[in-house]
Amino acid sequence: MAASEQDRYAALLRRVEAEIFGRRGEGHVNPSNERMSALVDVLGQPQRAYRSIHLTGTNGKTSTARMVDELLRAFGVRTGRYTSPHLNSVTERVVVDGEPISDRVFVEAYAELAPYIEMVDAQFDVPLSFFEIVTALAFAVFADTPVDVAVVEVGMGGSWDNTNVIDAEVAVVTPIGLDHVEYLGADVASIAKEKAGIIKAGATAVLAAQPVPAAQELLRRAVAVEASIAREGLEFGVLQRQVAVGGQLVTLQGLGGVYPDIYLPLHGAHQAQNAALALAAVEVFFGAGAASGPIDGETVREAFALVRSPGRLEPVRASPTVLLDSSHNPAGMIATVEALSEAFDFRRLVGVLAVLADKDARGLLDLLEPILDELVVTQNSSDRAMPVDDLAALAIDVFGPDRVTVEPRLDDAIDAAIGLAERSDDDILSGAGVLVTGSVVTAGEARTLLGAS
Repeated sequence: MAASEQDRYAALLRRVEAEIFGRRGEGHVNPSNERMSALVDVLGQPQRAYRSIHLTGTNGKTSTARMVDELLRAFGVRTGRYTSPHLNSVTERVVVDGEPISDRVFVEAYAELAPYIEMVDAQFDVPLSFFEIVTALAFAVFADTPVDVAVVEVGMGGSWDNTNVIDAEVAVVTPIGLDHVEYLGADVASIAKEKAGIIKAGATAVLAAQPVPAAQELLRRAVAVEASIAREGLEFGVLQRQVAVGGQLVTLQGLGGVYPDIYLPLHGAHQAQNAALALAAVEVFFGAGAASGPIDGETVREAFALVRSPGRLEPVRASPTVLLDSSHNPAGMIATVEALSEAFDFRRLVGVLAVLADKDARGLLDLLEPILDELVVTQNSSDRAMPVDDLAALAIDVFGPDRVTVEPRLDDAIDAAIGLAERSDDDILSGAGVLVTGSVVTAGEARTLLGAS
C-alpha cells in the first residue's frame, strides 16, 4: 500500500476509534450478553465459522493466548487471536496469522458492521459498547479471512462476557485471584463461578492450579456440563525450569508426554505455568493424550522460542535497563516481583507507577516497596486513572516521603526515574534499572514514549 493510502487509512482509523471509544468503555460494564447475541445474530453468527479456544482467568490470559497462537501456527493452523486491552493500537486486539490486522482491514470491517450496530442499538435501551463492537468486528474478520481456529480471551469474567457467544471446544482457565470485585464477586469462589461459564457442554477445561474455593467451582461447572478436565499438577505441568539468558529453559509435562529443553524467552515461574497451560490446550485441540503420545517436540520448541509478550517485563532500553510491565492487581504484581528477583540483579531499582482508580493501589505499593529504592508516581491518560495526588498520598504512607517523587506527566516521570536510577556515589550504571508498571495503559503509553511500539 502506498504511503498516501496508509496515511488515509490511519486517519480513518482515528475517526473510527473516536466513534467507538465514545461509547461505553471497558470500565463501564453492563453485565448482559443480550445485545452481543443480537449483534452476532444479525451478522449471521460469524463466530461459528471456525473452531475456537477460549481463555479466562485473572492473570496470564494474554500471554497464554499468544503462546497458544504461536503453537498452532507452528503446526500449520491458520489462526485468529482476540485479546484485550491493547498497548498502542486498537488493531492489536484482532490478530490474523500472528499479525495485527491493518488499519484498512479494521476500517473496512467497521464500515460493514455499522448498519448492524444501528439496528441492534434501536432494539435496546442500553446501546452497544466499545467492547461489544470490537468483539463482533473480530469475529467477522476471522470468518471473512477465513481462519481455522480463533484464540479468544475474555474481556472480563466469563458467563456474561461478550466473547461468550462462542462455543469453544477448549476452555482455558488461568490462575484466579481478586480483581473486578464490583462485577465478579468479593471472593475467589464467586469470581471462579462467573469465569467457569466459558466451560461448555462436551468441551475440555484446561485448568491452572487454583485456590481451593476456585478449583471447586470450576470442577462443579465441568461436571455439570459433562466437560472433560485437564488440571495443572495432575495431568500436566512444569517439571523443571532454570533461568537462561533472556528467559528460561523449561521441561513441561504435557497430556501426551514430556517435552524437555524448551527455551521460553519470557521471565518468571508464571510464564512457565502459562506455557504449560498453552501446550495442554493445543494438545487437546489436536486430540493428543496419554494414549496417542506427544505432539512433535521439535515444533513445540521452535514455537515457544518465538513467543513474545509485550508489556510483560519487557526490556525497552539499556543503561539503565527500563522494563515495562502491565501488572495491575496484587496477584499479577506478586508474579512480577518474583520474576524480577529471579531474572535480574539490579543494585538500584526505581519504579514508575500509574494505576487506574478502581484497582488496589495500596496492595501494589506494599508489594513494590521491598524491591524499589525509590518510586516515581504519576498518572496515565485513561479517564479511569487514579489522580496522581491520591496515589502519591498512598505511596508516601508506604515508602515514606524521602523515597517518593511526584510527576503528573508520564513522560516526565520516566525521565525522572532514569535520572534517579543513574544517580549514585559509585559506578552502578550497569546494575541500575527502572520498572514502569501499574496498568496496561501505563505500559502501552510508556512503549510509545520510549519508541518501542
